[in-house]
Amino acid sequence: MTVDLAPAAETLAALVETVPADALGGPTPNVDYSLGDLLDHIGTLAVAFAAAAAKAEGGTTPAPTGDAAHLGPDWQTRIPRDVRALAVAWEDPAAWTGMTAAGGFEMPGEIAGIVALDEIVLHGWDVASALGRPYPADPASLDAVLPFVTQSASEGGAGIFGPPVAVPDDAPLLDRVVALAGRDPAWSPGASAG
Repeated sequence: MTVDLAPAAETLAALVETVPADALGGPTPNVDYSLGDLLDHIGTLAVAFAAAAAKAEGGTTPAPTGDAAHLGPDWQTRIPRDVRALAVAWEDPAAWTGMTAAGGFEMPGEIAGIVALDEIVLHGWDVASALGRPYPADPASLDAVLPFVTQSASEGGAGIFGPPVAVPDDAPLLDRVVALAGRDPAWSPGASAG
């Protein structure tokens, strides 16, 4: 199974391009990351998952951590470029086959592609939320990551980013995906919890 990462990647890339430099120290739904830290994390994971798609040696690098001090002056062009390149790398059907590695973990290509999409979608929501903007989620991307976040939430009760957050059964799909991943869909920059 292959999935088109381009719509979610384009949304994330466009968001990063519009982040004001004076917002880098602001909070995000991840209480451990400022917006600048999150952007550094996104830039690192974009390169790692593009390498994973190509089954490149760099795909086995350690898990990307975020540190705004590593952003560099070109972050507003480099990170969007790398996020878009990540989506292009996963257009190759061979990326979805065999084994690969990303963030220090070996996994089947078809799982790595979904993990990459999950990272793009959820961190896109993180960035939009940190900026106080709505996140224009791609419905097909949400449909593709829903089984992944559901399975992660059911394994030991921990979502990808923390315990699942309760939302109504009829909540919008974006809210359900975010909540299953361990984020509060109602988070806002003024909120104290992440």
